[in-house]
Amino acid sequence: MIERFEKFATLVSSINKYVLKIEADEMIRLGLKGSFAQYLVAMSRYPEGVTSTMLCEICDKDKGAVSRAIAEMQDKGLVNHRGLLGTRYRAKHTLTEEGKRIASYVSKKAIKAVELANIGLSEDDRRNFYKVLELYYTNLKVVCENGLENED
Repeated sequence: MIERFEKFATLVSSINKYVLKIEADEMIRLGLKGSFAQYLVAMSRYPEGVTSTMLCEICDKDKGAVSRAIAEMQDKGLVNHRGLLGTRYRAKHTLTEEGKRIASYVSKKAIKAVELANIGLSEDDRRNFYKVLELYYTNLKVVCENGLENED
C-alpha cells in the first residue's frame, strides 16, 4: 500500500510541476508570471466579471494569492475593477482587451497541452481517467476536512 501511495503522490506532484512549467514557459514569452494563466482563463469565462472570492474558488487559490495576482494584472493593464462594492475583494474584475487577447492565447496553448497529454488514450480511457481523478479529489478533500481516523 505504501508503494501505491508513493507512486500516486509522486505522479500527482510531477504532473502539477509540469503544468506549472508549461504555464511559466508560455507566460514568460509575454513578460508575465505563469500564475496569471489560470486566472486569465478563468476570468475569460465570465465576461460580466468575477469577484476575488469567485476566483479563489474557481482556481482553488487562497485570498492573498488572488489579491496579489489581481493587483499585478491590473498594473499590467490586463484587468479592470467594476462596481466596487465596499472592498476591492468584493469588486467584480473584468479583462481588458489586452487581458482577453492573452487569455485567448493561453486557452489555445492549454488545449494543445491537454491534447498532447492525451496521446495514447482512447476516449473511454480519458473519460475514466477524469472520473477517477475527480473521485480522488473529492475523497481527499473529505479526508482533509474530517482528518484521518486514528487506528493506532
